[in-house]
Amino acid sequence: MTETSSSRNAAMTLLGSLGLLIVAAGTCIPLINGGFPTSPAYKIIYTAGAVICLIASLFNPAPKSVPLRQRRWKRIENWSSIFFCVACFFLWYPHGTPRDWLAFTMAGAIIRVIVYFASFKKAK
Repeated sequence: MTETSSSRNAAMTLLGSLGLLIVAAGTCIPLINGGFPTSPAYKIIYTAGAVICLIASLFNPAPKSVPLRQRRWKRIENWSSIFFCVACFFLWYPHGTPRDWLAFTMAGAIIRVIVYFASFKKAK
């Protein structure tokens, strides 16, 4: 792996983490307010985070030098970004309920947690 691709992977990993923080912030705004505000600010924040996560996962594939199992875990982790984008659809869909986008958000978060613990187990 070259130095350029290594720095790009590090930048995309950092960008993915930033996207997850933005998704978390967009999810927490209605929870902190005690209801869903009429302002679309939380929708815009959540959508920005989901798009950042998707871009980071698209431009940060697992290198061919890592074992096949780790590449598979990386692909599974990328699915969480897709779940966040599907949640964005339900967030903006006029006939959607909060239950819809929160379910996809939780599914994406659970995938991230499972992949995190699997990679932690592998490193140990």
